Amino acid sequence: MSNTGQQPFSTKQLRQIARRLTMVENDLPGAMQLLANADLSRNTPIIGITGPPGAGKSTLVNALIAELTTGSKKVAVLAVDPTSPFNHGSLLGDRIRMAAHFNNPNVFIRSIATRGSLGGLSARTIEMTDVLRAEGFDHIIVETVGVGQSEIEIAGLADITLLVLVPESGDEIQNIKSGIMEIADAFIINKADRDGADTYYNTLQKLLAQSGKPMPIYKAIASQNKGMAEIAEFVSLQTHHPNPKRAMLLAEKAWQIIRDRRMANIDKKKLQQDIAEALTRDGFNLYQFLLNAKVEISNSK
Repeated sequence: MSNTGQQPFSTKQLRQIARRLTMVENDLPGAMQLLANADLSRNTPIIGITGPPGAGKSTLVNALIAELTTGSKKVAVLAVDPTSPFNHGSLLGDRIRMAAHFNNPNVFIRSIATRGSLGGLSARTIEMTDVLRAEGFDHIIVETVGVGQSEIEIAGLADITLLVLVPESGDEIQNIKSGIMEIADAFIINKADRDGADTYYNTLQKLLAQSGKPMPIYKAIASQNKGMAEIAEFVSLQTHHPNPKRAMLLAEKAWQIIRDRRMANIDKKKLQQDIAEALTRDGFNLYQFLLNAKVEISNSK
């Protein structure tokens, strides 16, 4: 049941939301039926927050929540944490960093693990955002891990993508010309009180002008809540305009869901164990191993 009014969520409702997210995240029985019956007609924007490690994304999300929850608006956050490829554990530390909002009934924060996804997103993130959309949130924020160029995956999920950078990124500003620049709807230079912030701003502005894709650039000091009102205003204004990327977004979401479903029978941890065992024998060949394991590999697209 969605809560589309201005009344805050009750504890019972928040627990129900958590249970539905758990069902979808773990693909438990009834998950697909839950999604198929969900009312997704509500125009709730998905805001992607991406950028390199150390840019202060979690701090910025924390400050952005405070701005977006004015007027009893409801905000949900999916904070994607990295999963270790060795023990498959996740840090899940964003709940600690956003602790100031835990007692706000209009704020729901959920940490999720990437579970090996290179793009900074869990394979189930798309479905989980749709669960939150059906519950009546006004804004849904997805904060990605921060793993560089592979974060282009956020383009297939977010209606609005904010790329967070810091002045000392140095040569990284040249790297954003390929890939990541194409997905951003606005740039945020966080920690703008540091040396070189103005120079970095001017360089980025020139780079965007040369690319023929001018877009907003905001300077912020998220830890001091400076510059956040302007960013929140930009996000709010974008939600009132038709999204020209809607068809592309839905096609990308469909592709991700189809890929995930087709890979559902492959246990990555068991695959790693089987390869480790196969390596003890002479003449290991990865492709011969895959053929023997009957893993489908096709040249067709």
